[in-house]
Amino acid sequence: MAETTNNTTPKKAGFLKFFRETKAEMKKVSWPTKEQLLHNTLIILIFIAIATVILSVLDVGFSWLFQLLTKGI
Repeated sequence: MAETTNNTTPKKAGFLKFFRETKAEMKKVSWPTKEQLLHNTLIILIFIAIATVILSVLDVGFSWLFQLLTKGI
C-alpha cells in the first residue's frame, strides 16, 4: 500500500502564501499603455457594433422568412 505524506499547513499560511505569490506574479505583468488600451477598446466597440448590425439583419430576415412560410398555415 502506498504511503501518503500528511502535509498539513494551516489555512492562514496557505492564504498568505497565495497572496505573496500573486503579488510577485502581478509585478511580472506588462500592462498596456493608455494609448494601447484606448485603441484596443475602440476596436472591440467597433467589432461589437458590426456584430450587432449583422445579427439584427439576420434576425429580421429570418423573422420575415418564418412569417412568409407560416402565413398559409
